[in-house]
Amino acid sequence: MTVALMWEARAAEGRGAELLAWARGQELPAAPSRRETFHAPGDRVLVVTWWDAAYDAELPELPEPEGDLVTRPVHRWRFESTGAE
Repeated sequence: MTVALMWEARAAEGRGAELLAWARGQELPAAPSRRETFHAPGDRVLVVTWWDAAYDAELPELPEPEGDLVTRPVHRWRFESTGAE
């Protein structure tokens, strides 16, 4: 089974590039089968990691950024793949 973990944060005003660099620099204790990082208007950063694991498996996730880098708590979602088309 493939599980995708999504991590999304909104940077403090004008700090989108800093948040993007921070997210890209975060090492996980185990390597996912795939990892992709996105950015969007509003200084938002999204990281998706794909894992070959059960839906409820304990998997490493990116942490909350420290300090005032973000404007709100990180949003996290977990999805189970239904297959590629």
